[in-house]
Amino acid sequence: MSDSSKTGNIGWQDLTVADAKSVRDFYTQVVGWKFTAQSMGDYEDFNMIAPSDGETVAGICHARGANADVPPAWLIYIIVDDVDASAAKCVELGGKIITGPRSTGGGRFAVIQDPAGAVCAIFKS
Repeated sequence: MSDSSKTGNIGWQDLTVADAKSVRDFYTQVVGWKFTAQSMGDYEDFNMIAPSDGETVAGICHARGANADVPPAWLIYIIVDDVDASAAKCVELGGKIITGPRSTGGGRFAVIQDPAGAVCAIFKS
């Protein structure tokens, strides 16, 4: 995540798909990203790395386990002060919770849908 201390900033982006390996290969060929594998137990997701500076810029994940309900689209993670409070406000204002809120190794997040149908994640490290 980039500068995860700034509330309101986009701190990360990832893509969750049925076959992360083939989509990973697509992006390595189309945009030149390199990758490292991230063990998820019985499968691997991928950290995508910019060739220009070696910075990890995105993730490509399998739609399995905790990510099974995440739709196949690029998902931005917007930094918030309190994931649970922001998720509650989302529902109050006509949005939906797709998954979460839940904790990860790096913090807490939820995938939400706004009243227009657009999907993003909210995150706090």
